[in-house]
Amino acid sequence: MLNRELLCRVTKNFNTELDENALERLDVFAEMLVETNKSFNLTAITQPDEVSLKHFADCLAIFKFVDFPENSSVIDVGTGAGFPGLVLLMARPDLKVTLLDSTKKKLGFIENVLKETGLNAQLLHARAEEAGKMPEYREKFDFAAARAVANLCSLSEYCLPFVKVGGKFVSMKSASSDEEFLQAKKAVGLLGGEFCGDYLFDLAENLPRRIFTVKKISQTPTKYPRPSAKIAKSPIK
Repeated sequence: MLNRELLCRVTKNFNTELDENALERLDVFAEMLVETNKSFNLTAITQPDEVSLKHFADCLAIFKFVDFPENSSVIDVGTGAGFPGLVLLMARPDLKVTLLDSTKKKLGFIENVLKETGLNAQLLHARAEEAGKMPEYREKFDFAAARAVANLCSLSEYCLPFVKVGGKFVSMKSASSDEEFLQAKKAVGLLGGEFCGDYLFDLAENLPRRIFTVKKISQTPTKYPRPSAKIAKSPIK
């Protein structure tokens, strides 16, 4: 199922070497993703080359631009079928990963993948704006990551409350997100963050991608995150 040659060739460009164990785990993940997708919609991407490139290599590109010290804690906000958090864990089992999603069936799929691959992660069935207010999760993580969940302004409000001061929020976006970046600057500052990286790169030919990183420099004010309806209706500007 997994196109190992393609995946290894692309990730090598991102300074990521996948050992045999990681490739085995990703192979299992790919097979389970495609099989489960027949009865429950997890992804529109199901062809081996596309899964290898647009899901797995895309997530692993983070390692080129962000240094995750050993045993770092990472929360993946709106993980869906496990992107990027589960993929990062498969390459780096030392990471302490929490996978958050509001859809229980998606977390059920991830739980099955974890069992099959022998990996451990915390599964959190909650809405991001609610979990971000909980003392056990608020400002407790070295990193928060999100992949194509919402516009950068709203996404910052969902994610930054999870990040401890000194940690980072990593946002995986499309290449054409200049306007989002400009609109999010005020929100990021109000939430205690500061943009520290803007990385535009080609995943493959004609497949441009972009990663933004935000450093948490001060605590997020307690009024954030607001309820999701308010975030959608009145984004911070």
